[in-house]
Amino acid sequence: MNQSLRYYVDVVVVLAKKDFKLRYKNSVLGFIWSLLNPLANMLILTLVFAFLLRSTVPTYASFLLIGLLVWRFFQLSTSQSLTSIVANPSLVTKVYMPRYLIVLSNNLANLLAASIEIVALIPLLVILGVNLTIYALFLPLIILMEFGLIFGLSLSLSALNLLYRDLHEVWEIAIQLGFFVSPIIYDPRLIPARFQFAYSLNPVTRIIDSARDIFLYAQLPTTSDMQVILGSIVVFLAIGFLIFSSLERRFSEEL
Repeated sequence: MNQSLRYYVDVVVVLAKKDFKLRYKNSVLGFIWSLLNPLANMLILTLVFAFLLRSTVPTYASFLLIGLLVWRFFQLSTSQSLTSIVANPSLVTKVYMPRYLIVLSNNLANLLAASIEIVALIPLLVILGVNLTIYALFLPLIILMEFGLIFGLSLSLSALNLLYRDLHEVWEIAIQLGFFVSPIIYDPRLIPARFQFAYSLNPVTRIIDSARDIFLYAQLPTTSDMQVILGSIVVFLAIGFLIFSSLERRFSEEL
């Protein structure tokens, strides 16, 4: 490893550790909140949809928890990375390094938190009736694919937010909409046939389906799921780096 690469790796590790620690600083329960949040949502939504609205999805609590964990990683990572450049003016103006490393370190902190969160809640899935199989070992790859998608999107969001500070409010609305257009609380088979193709192009939908495949149905993700996810990662990363690099020269002026 050459000296400059080692320097960049060290910078990313330090920033990621800093972001991770700051997330739970001065919090009484610390990381436990990361577990309580999806659990509370699961209990409330299970009560509403499984008992009051009579959802026909078997083991609905497990079905819901998997969707919530995947969505939570996406939601928190993109929302927090949106302000990663704006919130670190000294790193942008005083430290020599590729600015995308700031976004990367923020995403890595969320990846670490999400990974610990998911692993910690796997025993709960077993309690809820999930029979773990060899296919569960495919989970790290699914998480890494979601990370690739998140990083590409975060590059665009963090750069554009520097120019359009109200993007934060716009993204909050987009996240709320995304929660309902992704199959988190309902079976995707409920989507009318004429909308299935457009609906299936949502990479988050494919990631959620892939996670449920390995845990609930003891099978590998489908080829079409992998194609949509990997294709989306390439597209989001290409667009993200294009937008980020084209706006990077204006960062110091806008901060």
